[in-house]
Amino acid sequence: MTTDALFSIPKSPDVRLVTITFEGAQMIVPEGISVAAALLTGGARDFRSSIVGDTPRAPYCMMGVCFECLVEIDGTPARQSCLIPVRDGMQIKRQHGAPALHDARIGDNHD
Repeated sequence: MTTDALFSIPKSPDVRLVTITFEGAQMIVPEGISVAAALLTGGARDFRSSIVGDTPRAPYCMMGVCFECLVEIDGTPARQSCLIPVRDGMQIKRQHGAPALHDARIGDNHD
């Protein structure tokens, strides 16, 4: 089984690079690629753990259908990393199980 990254950063002077942080480690990646592609480029293998069984999961479809690529981005859990372009300074963490629900009543008009 290979331990090398499955993707690589293109070598071109026209590609603008940005810095993101995944689990505390900085990564320099091309601007505009998806968070999932950036993490795979950096060698990440597991993005989240399943709700039942805590099994490591990683991107599968890369087009927003399967929800296997969920991560926490800038403090917001359950973000589909395959659909979100990277931007400089992003803070990304693995999603562990189900995201916590806050005691907010979204859409309710309780006075």
